[in-house]
Amino acid sequence: MQAFRNCGLCASGSLLKGRTDFLVARRNMAVLRRSAACVQLLKDKVNVLCSSPVHQRLLRLPEVTRSNAVAFSVGSSLCAVPFTQQVENLSHESLIRRASCLVTDSANTYLSQTTLALVDALTQYAKALHTLIALQKRYITSIGKLTPAEEDNIWQVIIGQRVEVSDRLEECKRFESNWINAIHICELSAEAAYNSGAEHACTATKTNLQVAQSKVEEIRKISKEAEKKLAETKAEEIQRMAEYASSIDINDLEDIPEAYLRED
Repeated sequence: MQAFRNCGLCASGSLLKGRTDFLVARRNMAVLRRSAACVQLLKDKVNVLCSSPVHQRLLRLPEVTRSNAVAFSVGSSLCAVPFTQQVENLSHESLIRRASCLVTDSANTYLSQTTLALVDALTQYAKALHTLIALQKRYITSIGKLTPAEEDNIWQVIIGQRVEVSDRLEECKRFESNWINAIHICELSAEAAYNSGAEHACTATKTNLQVAQSKVEEIRKISKEAEKKLAETKAEEIQRMAEYASSIDINDLEDIPEAYLRED
């Protein structure tokens, strides 16, 4: 009896559960149908809007916005970079002025190189002169104190240094010739620049001329002073040799090297 009751309860429970599932399924179907109706309604609304003139204008709005954005970006970039560069003037006067500026640049380069070479040559010449002066003064102080072999050695060094001085002087003359040509070219280029209207190039070239001439003049003074000291040293040598010759017997003059009595 108890088992029959339990079976009845189970059966009633199963029926109740089945009915509940059926009601839930019907409710879900109703919700699904309502959702489909809403979607269809939205589609109909969209179709109506797309066919209207207002919608066509709205569709063109993004394109207009993009074109305006591009124009604005280009315009802002042009405003950021000022247009100071103008169309080149290709008139005869402009071309001549430009050519004269190129000539002055080349002339200034030539002048700077020749000036540097001449200044270096004059500096080396002055050093060679001072070396020769030091050797001859050393010889003057040692007259009558050296053996013939020692005197011959020192004279060989002096003669070699005189050759060095002569070579340096020839080098100075060669570079000075180039430098003088550069001076003339710069003067002509400065005049051409001034006549063509390139005042700035003319002024710069004249300034370079003044600087180059002042540098060369400065080092020339040093070399001239060295030449003057060398001449004084030679005069002192001659006087010292005369005093030494007068202090010894005439027969001893044969021992004096011939280079002592030679004037250079």
